[in-house]
This record gives sequence, structure tokens and C-alpha cells, in this order.
Amino acid sequence: MDAIRVDGLTKEFGTVTAVDDLSFGVESGEIFGLLGPNGAGKSTLINMLVTLLDATSGTAYVNGHDINDETGAVRDSLGIVFQEPAVDEELTGAENLAFHARMYGKGRAERERRIPDVLDLVDLAEEADDPVESYSGGMQRRLEIGRGLMHEPEVLFLDEPTTGLDARTRRDTWEYIQRLNEQSNVTIVITTHYMDEADFLCERVAIMDHGEIVAVDTPEALKDSLGGDVVTLGLENAGRELFARLDEQPWVREYTETDDGVAVTMAHGDRRVADLVRLADEAGAAIASVDLRKPSLENVFLSLTGSTFTEREADDADRQADDAGNRAAEAAEVAE
Repeated sequence: MDAIRVDGLTKEFGTVTAVDDLSFGVESGEIFGLLGPNGAGKSTLINMLVTLLDATSGTAYVNGHDINDETGAVRDSLGIVFQEPAVDEELTGAENLAFHARMYGKGRAERERRIPDVLDLVDLAEEADDPVESYSGGMQRRLEIGRGLMHEPEVLFLDEPTTGLDARTRRDTWEYIQRLNEQSNVTIVITTHYMDEADFLCERVAIMDHGEIVAVDTPEALKDSLGGDVVTLGLENAGRELFARLDEQPWVREYTETDDGVAVTMAHGDRRVADLVRLADEAGAAIASVDLRKPSLENVFLSLTGSTFTEREADDADRQADDAGNRAAEAAEVAE
């Protein structure tokens, strides 16, 4: 059974549709990513799934519970780590976990059993009695994840879990999330605008844009949909005979003549570079350079939407600024 099932879920704010008729499922035990630029609707979707926002239409089921009619059961079965830090820095790590457990109605005996287990799981057992203000950014993030696990949820939502962390700490956090998933088998849903994060962590990724899901699949399948790796050969002489040989190779998906050589698209380009160089040598083409480029999730987003993440976020920022200006002008007219 799916841990999460979304059916026609929509959220409107006035004339703006933030989430537009979404339907998809998240398998039990998987790490599932919601990937998209800021403003794509990821956080709005998460807030509906954890019952912090009411849906305009449609519904979703979290661990079999309807988000519209069974909000209490939904909340009891999930954990969430928000993008903004929410730990109390004046309390110790253990005290933060105890406070969260009390919020969920856990008694003393259960708290005393659970807190050491969670601290060990998030690698903070030795710092249990240290004030959180002494923790590094990565340690605080791990504590927040641990807090979300205190009541043993079946689904854990992580909203932009590594925003604001340095590169080394981000990588450590990814590895920790993977271990957590393997050890506890908890279903993890991550929202992120980091391509490498989704590629590294997620078993499947839903790419979001303007409140819609434009593709759902494994990162590898999404990248393979572009046709494969691209190996570019710089040639010092004409490659006409090489082109004829490329036409005969079943592993060559396509090739394009460039100003100084040829760009060849193929699956598993790193394994085929030697074959390509051999063909060029047999065709008498002198190779000046070899470049291997693997497709990325950024390339997938560009192919699906016609824009990069950066361009989409800039467009959304401009639109929001225009909307704010229009609202201010309308308010001024009313005041007059």
C-alpha cells in the first residue's frame, strides 16, 4: 500500500493556483523527492499533506487517513521538519526531544525509552546534555530530524532539509538521511530546489513547476529520457568517414556536427568513449579533445519547461513584485 496517495489535490489563494490538480503516490519505505524552483508549490503541497492548510479541492491519504476528514490521525502518523529552524537553543538536545514527546502525549516511561534511541540514531548521544546553542548547524538539523521521529511516525516530511548548510554539512546530512531510511524504514518525503540533493537521495522524484507535477520517475530514468550521455570530439580534420561509421553503430542514438568536431549522444558514455575514439582512429580523424557530459536533472527541467531553475525563480519574483504593485495601486484607489 502507498504511504501517501494524492488525488486531484488543488490549492487556490484568491486568483492564484498554488497547487493544481495533483495526483501521485509515494511508496511505503521510499525516499521521495519534490523537486522544483522556489515558488513551484512544494511547500504548499507539504502543508496540505500535514493538514496545516485546507485543500481547495481533491484530497490525499497519509497512511490511509484522509487529510480532509481525519486530521488527527494524519498528524499522529507523521513527522515534519520545517525549513526554518524550530529547536529551542536554550534547552539541551535531550530536553528538546522530551518537550516534543510531551506534546504528543508520551508518558515518562516512553520518553525515557525513546530519547536515548533517537539521540543515538541522529549521532548526538554524546551531546545529549549540551545546550543546543553550542551545536553546529548540521547538529541542529539532525536534532530537528530526530525530534520529528520521537513519536515513531510512519512518514517523515523534510522541507528543504539542507538550506543554509555548507557543502560538507549538506553531504553529511544526505548520508545521514539515507542511513535513517535504511535503519528505520520510515517513508521520507523531501522538498528541495537542489538538483544534486534530489539526485543523490531520492529513489523517485516529482518535478514541480507552477503548481503542477510535470514528471515523476527515478532520477536515472528522468535523465535517460533526454537520450543519454553526450561525448564531444574535437577533430583536427574532416570527419566525414567517421560520420558514416557512426551511422552503423547501434549504440549511437544521434550525433551532431559541431564547429570543430562532432557531439555523439549514447547510453553509458563513459563506457563507450574508447569505442568512439577507436572509430575515429579507424576513420583517420585526428582527435584534438574529448569531453563527456552526463545529463542532469537541471537539463531535464529545462527540457520539460523551457526554463532553468534560475530563470523560473527570476520570472516568479518579477510576477510577485508586479502583483504586489497592483495590489498597492488598488488599495490606494480605494483609499481615495
